[in-house]
Amino acid sequence: MAGPEAAPYMFTATPGDPMSQRRFESKALAVPSSRLSRLSRLGGLASAIAGNVAADAARRFVRGERPRMEDLLLTPANAQKLADELARMRGAAMKVGQLISMDAGDLLPAELADILARLRAEAHHMPWVQLRRVLNQAWGADWRQNFETFDTHPIAAASIGQVHRARTRDGRDLAIKVQYPGVRASIDSDVNNVAALIRIAGLIPKTVDIAPMLEEAKGQLHEEADYEYEGRRLAEFGALLANNPDFVVPALDPDLTRKNILAMDFVDGVPIDALETAPQAERDRAMTLLIGLLFRELFEFRLMQTDPNFANYRYAPETGRIVLLDFGATRAFPEEFVALYRRLLRSGMEGDRAGLRDAARNIGFLSPKAPAGLERAMLDMFELSIEPLRQQEPFDFGASDLALRLRDAGMALAEHREHCTLPPMDTLFLQRKFGGIYLLATRMRARVALRDLITPHLSSGV
Repeated sequence: MAGPEAAPYMFTATPGDPMSQRRFESKALAVPSSRLSRLSRLGGLASAIAGNVAADAARRFVRGERPRMEDLLLTPANAQKLADELARMRGAAMKVGQLISMDAGDLLPAELADILARLRAEAHHMPWVQLRRVLNQAWGADWRQNFETFDTHPIAAASIGQVHRARTRDGRDLAIKVQYPGVRASIDSDVNNVAALIRIAGLIPKTVDIAPMLEEAKGQLHEEADYEYEGRRLAEFGALLANNPDFVVPALDPDLTRKNILAMDFVDGVPIDALETAPQAERDRAMTLLIGLLFRELFEFRLMQTDPNFANYRYAPETGRIVLLDFGATRAFPEEFVALYRRLLRSGMEGDRAGLRDAARNIGFLSPKAPAGLERAMLDMFELSIEPLRQQEPFDFGASDLALRLRDAGMALAEHREHCTLPPMDTLFLQRKFGGIYLLATRMRARVALRDLITPHLSSGV
């Protein structure tokens, strides 16, 4: 075994060993952990964008052009620089880029939205020296005594933390999520600085007020960065689904969990989208379970894990159970909001356009002052999105052209962009989850009897 300075608890997997797993591929880059270092990186990014603007302006002037400042700022090169730097910084800086790409993506030019969307899939991990420092501070310098093995190479990395495999001295297999240093202390400043930078770079239209989204992002990030809070949500979902044979939620290890470390049982499984090549019936069953759970989260639990990342679901082929992970972005919905959303869906399924418009206004999707053209376009989109719930036969996600029709309908909204506002945050979190599940079902080419799943939830409430 290697010495203590060279990652002493890197286990060596052997063929057939249940602990064996394909390595997560990412680059080891230290996380800038102080507010000053994070601010200086953003300052350097602003300078780089300014340099791009000056060079591009010079080239255009030489050609006799008179470019507008927003054309110089709003370029794929500048968006790429922004995405690359946010991915390096991780933490709230990266997370706010993810949130903007998801919540305001329809308001961005397509190529810029695509670049920022990469933040949802790309992350680097801490090098061993930085990881060891975090673990020493959380568990004490003798933390190794608790483990038989601790794999110092992560099996996953995201914006706020990375996940490691470990086996305790008493033989328990654990997944240990370790938060990047400095993340919690820099949330507010990161969000403010990145928002200012994005505004300066012109990456969000001036007519869109992102202030409410940014304030909500701060609150969400403070919750996500509190792993003790996430542990409570993990345990809560575990209790809600304890008697459900189709799902498994890892059990929390409270003794090893800290504000910046979350310890839970490791539950083996394959990525959920590995089912793409499974028989049709298996794909249909998995998506029926996930969509049914989505409706239960909204209408029954009024508590939803709102992060649509596919990595939050895994599948156990031996048992057919779906493993649920990552409850940091769990959101509770007020009873009145759920009742209004029930009314919205029920009106749409019944073809009641007046009821649909009234519910959409009460929720906050539509403003009473919205131009008639914008209201009509919004209601058309609502009716399109509810269409799969209305049909009697199973909806074929793989064969449907609904996504293309929704895209075309969304283009009609662009004509009224100056009148568009962000809806209430509850709706953004909910729509984000709906969209993620829809994308997963489309990738699976699943056929799901959506009407049968939703109807029991619409028979009660206002």
